Amino acid sequence: MALQSMTGFARSVADHRGVSIAWEVKSVNGKSVELRLRLPAGFERLEQAVRQAIQKRFSRGNFQATLTVSRSAATQAQPVVNEAFLKDVAGLAQRLQEQFGVSAARADGLLSLRGVLDLPEQAESEEERAALDTALLAAFEDAIAGLEAARMAEGDALKRLLLGHVDSIEALTLKAEADPSREPSVIRQRLAEQVRLLLEASVTLDESRLHMEAAFLATKADIREEIDRLNTHVASARSLLGSGGAIGRKLDFLAQEFNRESNTLCSKSNAASVTAIGLELKAVVDQFREQVQNLE
Repeated sequence: MALQSMTGFARSVADHRGVSIAWEVKSVNGKSVELRLRLPAGFERLEQAVRQAIQKRFSRGNFQATLTVSRSAATQAQPVVNEAFLKDVAGLAQRLQEQFGVSAARADGLLSLRGVLDLPEQAESEEERAALDTALLAAFEDAIAGLEAARMAEGDALKRLLLGHVDSIEALTLKAEADPSREPSVIRQRLAEQVRLLLEASVTLDESRLHMEAAFLATKADIREEIDRLNTHVASARSLLGSGGAIGRKLDFLAQEFNRESNTLCSKSNAASVTAIGLELKAVVDQFREQVQNLE
């Protein structure tokens, strides 16, 4: 399965018996599927079907869908003028002009008066409304198919980017594992020097106890366990990215695990070179986690 980003945009247009239909759909990051819907007055009946279509196709994201519907002149109802009422208000306007010298009434002003001009709603049969709804929902399906394609295209780019970060994490893990400071002879020499300095500083120290404590600290500072876990997480990340689908939450958990191991590696390090590797590893993990937030 392909990966999807949670960001994308698509637009679809259609025509149904003189009715122009336009859908615009966009999505951004979200923890679950959330939809804000903007429908023209009279089309609220589509809301449930639109929500179901989004939930069926997507697993995560904040979505916004906007519908625009416009009718051609041939399909619009003709305006009806109340001529008797218009004649009365026109006569009243003329008398006011003659008696008080007010400005002459204009046609657009008279027609804007309530009750003079009526725009009746277009009468539709049940069959006509059902056919229009079918066309509207078909256009919406086209729009969300385009949105899905846009999310997949960005998801493919994210996959390549994330795999690059995983490669970097693996390379840094191997670098830490191969660091000369982890050689037993180097560790032994460093501990022996530290023990010698402590013994020279105080003749009251128990030499055998000091050696035991040094050995314990050396064991505690070993980063073998962290390296093994980092390698396991690298394999898991590659497997998830290869499987595809809605893996954003799983990768986010792995990013937290990567971060935990890199923090522990830095805290247990007893060499500047390993600490530097750990800090670089943390920077790459932060980049990995930031990009993971965009995945479905």
